[in-house]
Amino acid sequence: MQLMDAARQNLFTVVIVEALDRLSRDMEDLAGIHKRLSFQGIEIQAVHDGTADSILIGIRGLVGQMQREDGAKKVRRGMAGVVRDGRHAGGRAYGYRAVTGKPGELEIVKDEAAIVRRIFVAFAAGRTPRDIAHDLNRENIRPPRGRRWNASTINGNAQRGAGLIFNELYAGRIVWNKVRMVKDPDTGKRLSRPNPRDEWQSIDVPQLRIVEQSVWEEVHALKTERSRLASHVKRRAPHLLSGLLRCGCCGSGMSVHDRDKTGKTRIRCSAVRESGSCANRRIIYLRDVERLVLSGMTEELKDPRLIETYVRNYNSERERLAGNAAAMRTRLEAKRDRIEGERQRNIDLVIKYVISEEDAKRRIAELGEERSRVEAELAALEEAPVPIALHPATLDRYIETVNTLAETIAGHAAADDDRGPLIADFRALVHSVIVHPRGPGQRFEVEVKGKLATLVGGEAFPEARYGSGSRVVAGEGLEPPTPGL
Repeated sequence: MQLMDAARQNLFTVVIVEALDRLSRDMEDLAGIHKRLSFQGIEIQAVHDGTADSILIGIRGLVGQMQREDGAKKVRRGMAGVVRDGRHAGGRAYGYRAVTGKPGELEIVKDEAAIVRRIFVAFAAGRTPRDIAHDLNRENIRPPRGRRWNASTINGNAQRGAGLIFNELYAGRIVWNKVRMVKDPDTGKRLSRPNPRDEWQSIDVPQLRIVEQSVWEEVHALKTERSRLASHVKRRAPHLLSGLLRCGCCGSGMSVHDRDKTGKTRIRCSAVRESGSCANRRIIYLRDVERLVLSGMTEELKDPRLIETYVRNYNSERERLAGNAAAMRTRLEAKRDRIEGERQRNIDLVIKYVISEEDAKRRIAELGEERSRVEAELAALEEAPVPIALHPATLDRYIETVNTLAETIAGHAAADDDRGPLIADFRALVHSVIVHPRGPGQRFEVEVKGKLATLVGGEAFPEARYGSGSRVVAGEGLEPPTPGL
């Protein structure tokens, strides 16, 4: 890439290479390099082949690509032989290290193996990967890679067989050929793609077992059971606002920071903990945020039929604007056609010698200018807003959910446990809750964005802002997102 950049700056006039496959062993890339260098007037000189021309580029590109593909097949065949011999074909596995001087052989690292057993036992006991990762991070236990443990490190990917839970090496079995590497032709980056399971190759290596078979089977039975659950059950939120909280400073999510001496949960911007990239280091009690949101929502939802009226009026206005825009476009197109028709008639009259060319020349030029102005107006005309067909059943369900939420809020106002129907009803209406800190020792504001957009299409609204001292309505409020409304 540096070579091609220098070529565009005309910093040299010839490229000398040992052989053309030193530039590229890809037919497309080699041809592209030759094409671009030739455009700059730069020759490619190969030591053994001389000046490269189109024929030589085609032949050497084909030969180079075939050699590269053959080499890849031989490497994979060699790795398959390594696995058949009971040795590891490569890759860093947590809990193991390579034996010096013995390619493909592994030995168990006792400290890391103890962590692996701990993770499997905790998972079998019902703890979630996220909770396990939090515990390991609090104890400053070094992860397999990176700086911190994540739930994905433990949970992995069943299709790819990745992650600690799916690594069969811990059960004394080497599995190879789970993925294949392909190169993106546009970016040049290598990407992994999962292979079908019938192409996987495996062999038992009992000397490398870390996890007992009974624990392994229990964990995977639990994993299979969870995978069959409906998504809303499998991903049930532990708190009312789980997954909805956003930092008002950087937009990152907010997660549980710790619990105080009385057991109350406190939250903090996750970017502070993960990367330190956010300046919002404020720690806030989750219960305070929940109470502020619920009290504000109760006030907003006193008359949910207002939302129904708003949606219907909004849709009517969209239809009116769509009609106006369509009518304007029709008038301009008709005017353009009339101008073009008159222009063509004047040309025909000149051809038939009915009028002189001099008489028609000025009028034809005027008509051409007028047509250009009309076409410019057509090009500048915005597309007509698409009317949204408001489905009565959808709106009825929305209003029903609003009414249910208002009743549920009243019943959960003093509840210690926020689980139950409140979570489902609340999350059916709320898109996100943004926490805006006012500074150290000061109160905060929360901005609630709703899901009314699911009915009409557009940004998440209505939205409102509630302060821990007083209520502040957001600037947008119930303003629709369509320009002109």
